[in-house]
Amino acid sequence: MNIAVINSGSSSIKFQLFCMEKEEVLAHILVEKIGEFSSETFFEYGDKKTSIRSVIKNHHDGLEKIIALLSEYEILKDFSSLGAIGHRVVHGGEDFQKATLINESVLKKIEALIPLAPLHNEANLEGILVARKKAPFTPQIAVFDTAFHSHMPKEAFLYALDYKMYEKYKIRRYGFHGTSHSYILKQTAKYLQKNVKELNVITLHLGNGSSACAIEKGISIDTSMGFTPLEGLVMGTRCGDIDPEIILYMQRALGLSVDEVDTILNKKSGLVGICGKNDMRAILASDEENAKLAISIMVRRIKKYIGAYMALLGRVDAIVFTGGIGENASLIREKVMQNLACGIEIDISLNEKNSLFISSKKSSVKIMVIQTNEELEIARECMQFLNI
Repeated sequence: MNIAVINSGSSSIKFQLFCMEKEEVLAHILVEKIGEFSSETFFEYGDKKTSIRSVIKNHHDGLEKIIALLSEYEILKDFSSLGAIGHRVVHGGEDFQKATLINESVLKKIEALIPLAPLHNEANLEGILVARKKAPFTPQIAVFDTAFHSHMPKEAFLYALDYKMYEKYKIRRYGFHGTSHSYILKQTAKYLQKNVKELNVITLHLGNGSSACAIEKGISIDTSMGFTPLEGLVMGTRCGDIDPEIILYMQRALGLSVDEVDTILNKKSGLVGICGKNDMRAILASDEENAKLAISIMVRRIKKYIGAYMALLGRVDAIVFTGGIGENASLIREKVMQNLACGIEIDISLNEKNSLFISSKKSSVKIMVIQTNEELEIARECMQFLNI
């Protein structure tokens, strides 16, 4: 069976086509800069890689471009021949705790959640609407980033606010990157040759957006992102944890509007706020003091979360790095693992090689580097939903 996975962003569409018998990628297409003067489409099919510049006005045009490429190279005649289409949806609120068949009721709930993730859910919804027009009779399944964290205990997801803020407005920790954390958990179990339900793991998804997750016996019991993807670790352009009174100070004392503060916190903070760069490769190559400071602040925050999650879990079988930074930045991994308690020790040589296992032989906890694959996890969720 062939399954398509669509990850629709505010100005992009990521598309992957899988042959699920072999879990093989048949085609990968990325449409970027939708609605801009010149859009770009990156196409990978077998040994063929190409980049196409054109004007793509909206997501409908973007999906048309994808369909045209699939047809031109005789990969897929039309979307109606697909077994299913899986859609990444960032925020599922409390309504969605697993992959869900998309119908009118589901669409309305996803739309209602837009205020909780305005940068993500609106774009996700747009991709779904376009795909449903192109393939109205093909099962379309929403896979939610928040679903993996939906079984956190109440003491983990509730904030110490007036309880009515949760009851009436559903202000709580939801957590994100769940599709990635779920995939990494399963891969960790495979490599350690253990049952998922036996594992206690700390997973670190480090990229432009970053999050940590404490997983106990296969269940997410805590995660660093919260009501929105802003909370938690220091990220490329997001501040992560701060004193909430800072927001009020910025409004009262500096005269900034709500939207201006939101822009600062989400787009002008984190690594870029400290050193002017959010590309970790450029930061690591820089000799500027603020670049070194940015790394130190980021690493310190990650270490604090690891320590907290070790305390929550008691026994930790593995600490796993993933994401663009987690998979590739050996120096960041080394700094994060330095001087951790309980006999946790990294092997410098293995770490520099980006090996699967980077812990020393005498380390009390396995330290691993696993490449994430959110698209494959979404395709697997679709197969599970269809009971295939």
